[in-house]
Amino acid sequence: MRRHWQRKPLMVRQAWPQVQPPAECRVLFDLCAADDVESRLVEQRAGAWRLRHGPFQRRQLPPLGRPGWTLLVQGLDLHLEAAHQMLRAFDFIAQARLDDLMLSYASDGGGVGPHVDSYDVFLLQVQGRRRWRIAPPGPANFVPGLPLRILAEFKAQQEWVLEPGDLLYLPPGWGHEGVALGGDCMTASIGFRSPTAGELGAALLQGMAEELLEDSTGHRGAWGRRYADPGLAATLQTGAIPASLRAFASASLRRAMTDEQALVQALGRWLTEPKAQVWFEPQAARLPAGQGVVLDRRTRMAHDQGQLFINGEAFRVAGADGRLMRRLADQRRLDGRAWAQLSDQAQAAALEWLAAGWLHADQCRP
Repeated sequence: MRRHWQRKPLMVRQAWPQVQPPAECRVLFDLCAADDVESRLVEQRAGAWRLRHGPFQRRQLPPLGRPGWTLLVQGLDLHLEAAHQMLRAFDFIAQARLDDLMLSYASDGGGVGPHVDSYDVFLLQVQGRRRWRIAPPGPANFVPGLPLRILAEFKAQQEWVLEPGDLLYLPPGWGHEGVALGGDCMTASIGFRSPTAGELGAALLQGMAEELLEDSTGHRGAWGRRYADPGLAATLQTGAIPASLRAFASASLRRAMTDEQALVQALGRWLTEPKAQVWFEPQAARLPAGQGVVLDRRTRMAHDQGQLFINGEAFRVAGADGRLMRRLADQRRLDGRAWAQLSDQAQAAALEWLAAGWLHADQCRP
């Protein structure tokens, strides 16, 4: 992190010795047929690129022996526990920054062309071999008329062949091209959330607006104060916006921008909002005596400034409850002893999460 994170690439041989693919080919192909699994098929034939979006039935995928095709399965950690555990190995970076694990399956010669990502990425070879070529950041000019964002100019400066267990880290903006050497090539790509200022600003403004509107409707504090202009003079320019109304609007916006708690709450809710294709299976809200809990792999949980966020909802926590709930967010589990230390109120809230399928009884640690 000190030497390479968002500075320069890092190649680590056998970073994960004896690594196992998070999914066999058969399982991966079955997943691609599901509506809630995001998948893409990239083919290069006779110099032409073709991109299709899933779901795919098995008969819609090319034969395994045909060269030059790649199947990309996004968010595999949402669907398979093995992929979720692989993603969790990168928890040395805040979970709020982690996005998902994508698995790329490629036949001989398969790839997606030279391209750049706007976020950090770890490329972990889990099966077969892949040659990676990389180039430092430069003008991102793309070949026009293609379904993929392929760099028009790509001058590689470094090259490696990755074997199972090898890991390549690339900062944002570095050009890279991966090509499978032989069939049955699988690469796990661990990506990170990196919103633009506009995307994050729009999301926060929308979230803060909802909170402020609720406070305004309930007439709570300064947000319940209505605009008034008792000194308003008569005017012939009835189409002009009164200066006092403009000043009231400006003061309201400045107050919102300096409301630290409103900002924290909007950010926490947005960061933990589940992805659109995610849903949870309700279950019985019962926890056997002495049993701990573990977060569902699809659950997003975070904490900041005395507030706890889980799947887009916000809670205030303090004292021992706050310490234990933060541990749940950090470690994604609480053992039976820690569960017993929660207050009745905190346990009641957690049991609601249990009923919603957001967490489960920890079968591994009674």
